[in-house]
Amino acid sequence: MLFKQLQQQRRSIYSLGKNIAQTPETISDIVTTAVKASPTAFNNQSVRVVVLTGNSHDKLWQIVIDSLKTQVSDQAAYTKSIEKIENSFLSAYGTVLFYTDMSVVKSFEQNVPLYAENFYDWSEQGHAIAEYATWLALTENGMGASLQHYNPLIDDQVAAAFNIPNAWRLRAQMPFGEILAVPSNKDTIADDERFKYFN
Repeated sequence: MLFKQLQQQRRSIYSLGKNIAQTPETISDIVTTAVKASPTAFNNQSVRVVVLTGNSHDKLWQIVIDSLKTQVSDQAAYTKSIEKIENSFLSAYGTVLFYTDMSVVKSFEQNVPLYAENFYDWSEQGHAIAEYATWLALTENGMGASLQHYNPLIDDQVAAAFNIPNAWRLRAQMPFGEILAVPSNKDTIADDERFKYFN
């Protein structure tokens, strides 16, 4: 598949199921390859990843459900959120957790003081590239995914549940799995509002 086609095929897929052809080992290889090939500033490799499948995946989303229960006071809003989690994220095959190793960021801030104020921003850029690369790799292998951000609400509980090092900062969650429904066409703003070209 051409890269351009792959980019267009990648969408936020919310209707996800567990019936995929890949094994957990294959998924791990897909994600590992995508992240390792993604660039980071000064090659600092600050991105960390945890891949959850099976009971571990279910455990994550139960943590999210339990955490929301203590934070959302409006019962209607809570019920709507839980329905979304149960019908989309929990029903997926697995989840990729994306972290930033803040000890790496801080070491570069200290060791390269000229650019100290930039390293956190650069770590976020490296993070985004790794997320996008992973998303494209999952898409290429016939799976759907979306990117969620229940952090920092769930950070402590997830860290305890999966033995996450203290220096790792949770940045995003990517549930993935079987594509049960394709979203409608995406609207984009006019090119002349977004792009400028000079020669």
